[in-house]
Amino acid sequence: MEDIEHLGIAVEDIEEAVPAYERLLNTSCYKREVVDDQKVETAFFKTGSSKVELLAAMREDSVIAKFIRKEGEGIHHVAFKVEDIVAEMERLKKEGFRVLSEQPRRGADNKLVAFVHPKDSHGTLIELCQETE
Repeated sequence: MEDIEHLGIAVEDIEEAVPAYERLLNTSCYKREVVDDQKVETAFFKTGSSKVELLAAMREDSVIAKFIRKEGEGIHHVAFKVEDIVAEMERLKKEGFRVLSEQPRRGADNKLVAFVHPKDSHGTLIELCQETE
């Protein structure tokens, strides 16, 4: 794993959260995107060499909606940049971590993504991110 790529923050109302984070981070949201298969809308902010991703549920059965019902708004995951996501998934499996999918899938912001079970990382959901063309 190379760097922290972004912090994912679950929010109830993205329309309310975007201007709040623009004021907080003193920067504009540079990208908003819907990820249909995850039933989520995202908004991204650059902060130095990293990013903040806001995630809002588009449906009540989405992972983000379930997270907010259980935990409330807040940090949902920490994402790490990787060069070869398939190799990193295999390395983590060999180290005893549970990777939550067999193959990486398309995520927001032109990334291939995979997640590591939070029980294996002391309560924090870990996302692996590989840049795509």
